[in-house]
Amino acid sequence: MPRNILLVEPNYYTKFPPLGLMKISTYHKQLGDKVRFVKGIKEDPAYEETWDRVYVSTLFTYDWKITVDTIKFYKRFVHNDHRRIIVGGILATLMRDQLWKETGVPPLKYNILNFPGALGDNNNIIVDDLIPDYELFNDTSQNYSLINDSYFGYITRGCVHKCDFCGVPKLEPEFIGYRDIKTYLKSIANKYGEKCNLILFDNNVLASPRFEDIINDIIEMGFEKDSKYAYKSKQGTQIKRARCVDFNQGIDARLINSKNIKLLSRIAIDPLRIAFDHISLKKIYRKSVELAIHNGIHKLSNYILYNHKDNPEDFWERLHLNIEINSVYSKNGIKIYSFPMKYIPLNAKNRSHIDQNWNWYFIRSIQRILNVVKGVVMPGEDFFYRAFGQNIEEFQKILYMPEKILMYRDREPKADEISWLNKFDALTSNEKLELLSIINNSTRAKLYEAVRQTENQKLKNILDYYLPENQAKDLGTLWGDLDD
Repeated sequence: MPRNILLVEPNYYTKFPPLGLMKISTYHKQLGDKVRFVKGIKEDPAYEETWDRVYVSTLFTYDWKITVDTIKFYKRFVHNDHRRIIVGGILATLMRDQLWKETGVPPLKYNILNFPGALGDNNNIIVDDLIPDYELFNDTSQNYSLINDSYFGYITRGCVHKCDFCGVPKLEPEFIGYRDIKTYLKSIANKYGEKCNLILFDNNVLASPRFEDIINDIIEMGFEKDSKYAYKSKQGTQIKRARCVDFNQGIDARLINSKNIKLLSRIAIDPLRIAFDHISLKKIYRKSVELAIHNGIHKLSNYILYNHKDNPEDFWERLHLNIEINSVYSKNGIKIYSFPMKYIPLNAKNRSHIDQNWNWYFIRSIQRILNVVKGVVMPGEDFFYRAFGQNIEEFQKILYMPEKILMYRDREPKADEISWLNKFDALTSNEKLELLSIINNSTRAKLYEAVRQTENQKLKNILDYYLPENQAKDLGTLWGDLDD
C-alpha cells in the first residue's frame, strides 16, 4: 500500500533547494509512495492528516529555534510517534543529542544516506546515489534559486583537513576522493531536461587523487571552458547561454599548484572561489590567485572568514589584498569579489557569538556596511576605500561610527560626518576605549542613562551622535542644565 510522505524544510533562508529531501522524494516515489513538500509551519487543514512518515531537514545550528519549533509542530502529524518522524541534516548531525533532548525525536546518526537501508526500509536502494526530484516543488509557491537551470551534486565527499571552525570532519568524516558523476548528470538530463550550470558542493575537491579524472568527466558532460548551453525560447528562437561550473564551497588555496590550476582552467569555472580564512595564508592566497590569473581564470571570488582568531585589522588587510590584486591585473579584466563570512561556533544556537578580538559594535558596523552591498565587497578601489577606509587607521574610525553617519556617508552635506570625525580625533586612547565600552554594552535606554552620568564633556559631545534624534535633543537641554 502506498505511504503518505511529508517532506519539511524549516522556514530559514537558503537560496539552494534541499538536496537531501529531493533525493528522499525520488526514493519514495520509486517505491510508489505519495510525496508532498512543505516549507515551514503550515497552519493548513490540508496538511493536518496522518502521515506515514514526516522528514524534517536541518541546516545551520544558529537556526536552532526555528528548527526546533518546526519539529515539534509536525510531531502531532504522526501522533507523537517519533519512529515516523525522521530528522537529518547539518544541525541534526552536529547537535544530535541536544536536538533529541529538546524535541523528543532522535535524529539520524549520519549525515549521508550512502548505504542500503539508511531510512529503515528493507531494500538495497542507496538514497545518496539517486537523482534529485526536480518536480518536488511544482505544487508549492517555493522558488529556489537556480533550480531550473542547474545540476546539483557532489563528486567528492569530506576533507583532508580538520579545521576547528569547520563542521565537515563531523558531517563527512570519511574522505571519498571520486564519484563518477556522468551517469548522475545524464539521468537528470534524461528525466528533467538538460541544465545550463553545474553546481558542486564538494568540500575539498583538490584533495582528490583523481582530480584529473574529475575534470575530464566535467568536460565530457559538456562543461569545457567557453561552452554554451543552447535552448529554444517560448517563441521558438534558438538561444545560447554561457555555461558555468561552480565549486560552491570553495577551492583550498593550500592545495593549488601549477598542475591542478591548469586543469581547472579547462572547464567553465565561474567563479573560482578561493577561501582566505586567516591572514597567515596571505602569501599562499596571493600565489594561488596569481596562478589562476596566469592560467586564464579571470572570474574569481573568495570567502573571508572573520570573527575567528583574527582581528579587525587582519580583516581589512585581507579585503585590501584583493583590491591590490584587482588593481595590478585590471587591464586583464580581472575582478575578484569578496564575501565576508562571520564565524559562528559549530554548537551555537544563534548568531550572537563574538570572538575575543572583536566586539559587538565593530561586528555590527561591518554588518551595516555589508547590508548595503548585499554581502559582497566589490572589486573597485573607489567603492572599497569609501566603504572600508583608505587604510587601517581609517577603517578603525569607521568601526566606531554612529549608524546614522556610517550608513549615509555618501550623501551631502557631510557636516555631521566631519564634525563627528573631529570630535573622535580629539579623544585620547583611553577616552576612545571608554566610548567603545559605552556604545558596545548599552541598549538605547541604557545608553541614554550612561550619557547622563558621563562627566567627560568630550564624551558627552560625541555620544550625542549615537542617540536616537529625539533623545539627543532632550539630552542637549539636560547637558545645558548640568553645565550651568
